[in-house]
Amino acid sequence: MKKSKWAWILGGLLAALVLIVIAVMLYIRFGLPDVQLQTVSVQSTPERIARGQYLANHVTVCMDCHSTRDWEKFSGPPVAGTLGKGGEVFDQKLGFPGAFSAPNITPFNLVNWTDAEIYRAITSGESRNGRALFPIMPYFAYGTLDNEDIYSIIAYIRSIPVIRSTPPASDPAFPMNLVVRTFPRKARPSTKPSSDDSIKYGEYLVRAAACIECHTTAEHGQIVKSLAFAGGREFIMPSGVLTSPNITPDPETGLGKMSRENFIKRFKGYDPLVYNAGKLGRNDMASIMPWTMYAGMDAKDLGAIYAYLHSLPAKKNVVVKWKPLQ
Repeated sequence: MKKSKWAWILGGLLAALVLIVIAVMLYIRFGLPDVQLQTVSVQSTPERIARGQYLANHVTVCMDCHSTRDWEKFSGPPVAGTLGKGGEVFDQKLGFPGAFSAPNITPFNLVNWTDAEIYRAITSGESRNGRALFPIMPYFAYGTLDNEDIYSIIAYIRSIPVIRSTPPASDPAFPMNLVVRTFPRKARPSTKPSSDDSIKYGEYLVRAAACIECHTTAEHGQIVKSLAFAGGREFIMPSGVLTSPNITPDPETGLGKMSRENFIKRFKGYDPLVYNAGKLGRNDMASIMPWTMYAGMDAKDLGAIYAYLHSLPAKKNVVVKWKPLQ
């Protein structure tokens, strides 16, 4: 009798646990994401479009993923005439939990989107149809930027030429197809610091550029915050494996010995007006970093980024930047 009683109790607890798990999964599947739309109406002005063009092409580099990149050349510069068409794929071959495709963000695809829906997608990671976006687009960072900068990006992408292209929908693998639904969250915008405060403004730009995402070691897809900016994240390229460098001010393994002038020159050297990206050889070093896009950043902004990075704690981390195919 006692065994029977305990069997009933254990069976009941197990059934209750199963029901709870099912309820949680159903909530995640059908109840999330649930970021409410805010009241957003963006007036397009020449000033906003110009600022948005600068940000989207040279700081937040939206066009890095939402265009066709020529991976036969160093840093994969965008192919002329493809800005905003989407189609870049991040899949299992690159270590992602599924196949994620950058959508078309020209007016061809966004024509029926409201400003509020675009704002939510950029800053919270929830698409117009309620789909959760995988944070390849660093919406966690974009959601902390000044609203005026986000409005400027919206104004700009509404102004770019229409490109008729419909990339395939993203297809996260199980269980990421459920987990990703828990990621979107309400934006937490900040006020852009004065550009005269180099360190604070540099920090703002570093967030906008999401430098921490690539220049930090990742475990199970999550960056190790204690190693922020110390490099070590690996990227599988067609001709080898790229490992991001240490950009803390460590004098031996980071940027400690690099002057502000040389830091700016490093970026400006990839200006498409002066840099000719030739075709890569079989084992030539490739780079996921969009150097030719960042090259268009204002020298004062690059100087602010340098100031912020040099304000960080120095972290020693020896990195082998390139391992070519054998």
